[in-house]
Amino acid sequence: MSKKGTLASIVKHHRLYVLLLPAIIYFAVFHYAPLYGVQIAFKDFNAGKGILGSEWVGFEHFLQFFKSYYFTTLLRNTLWISFYTLLVGFPIPIILALMFNEVINKKFKKTVQLITYAPHFISTVVMVGILVIFLSPSTGVINQLIKIFGGESVFFLGEAKLFPTVYVLSDVWQHAGWNTIIYTAALSSINTELYEAARIDGANRFQKMIHIDLPGIAPMIVIMLMLNVGSIMNVGFEKVFLMQNQLNIETSDIISTYVYKRGLLEAQYSFSAAVGLFNSVVNFVLLISVNFLSGKIGETTLW
Repeated sequence: MSKKGTLASIVKHHRLYVLLLPAIIYFAVFHYAPLYGVQIAFKDFNAGKGILGSEWVGFEHFLQFFKSYYFTTLLRNTLWISFYTLLVGFPIPIILALMFNEVINKKFKKTVQLITYAPHFISTVVMVGILVIFLSPSTGVINQLIKIFGGESVFFLGEAKLFPTVYVLSDVWQHAGWNTIIYTAALSSINTELYEAARIDGANRFQKMIHIDLPGIAPMIVIMLMLNVGSIMNVGFEKVFLMQNQLNIETSDIISTYVYKRGLLEAQYSFSAAVGLFNSVVNFVLLISVNFLSGKIGETTLW
């Protein structure tokens, strides 16, 4: 389309572009404009001199991070929690959506969906508070059940080796139900004639699920998988930070909590910006790579 044609189209549909304006302003102000500050990762930032007046140091902060004692531990913890969450948390919403799709009783279906959706609306602070109460070694419900069956109480939030499991399972509990919505929507778009044809051929529910439901939502599964892999380094900071203590710091200290401590608590703005930029670059490279591989293997891509 020529420039004149594009301009004419914009003028013709100007009302639609006006509706887009708030979203464009939001992303411009809060997502693109702050990119100007990324340059402090390559400078020895001094608040008195400002961003432009601060001295350039190149990749010094990046090299300092890569050579630091904490680099291996932080990267290992971040990747382990992320992959653990992806391994456990990604398939469960798909399974739940397939199960909901097979429920005939609408009232029962809506009730179960409401129960699984509800935890998503609990704030992170309240969720961690619930975990602290439930997992308390003295009065927690979980430990009381363990004692009833003859076991000894466990300090779940004080055991470094248990931290990833507690984080991942609580995350699944909180978000699995909500994440089923997109798969439920995809299932509703499948042609009902396929089910009728399968029923005539004698297929049971499980066979319909395998040969109709899963192929029907496969493109959506691939897209969601790519988005999840593309944000593999973005472990939830708030929840990890609130669950973190000196007893589990060995496995709970991740890149985002490290950036917070070094940047805000110790005022090492340039160094923390460099670490955060490294984290974002890794996510960007992963997203591009996964999208490229998906395009080579199949036909589903993000762009």
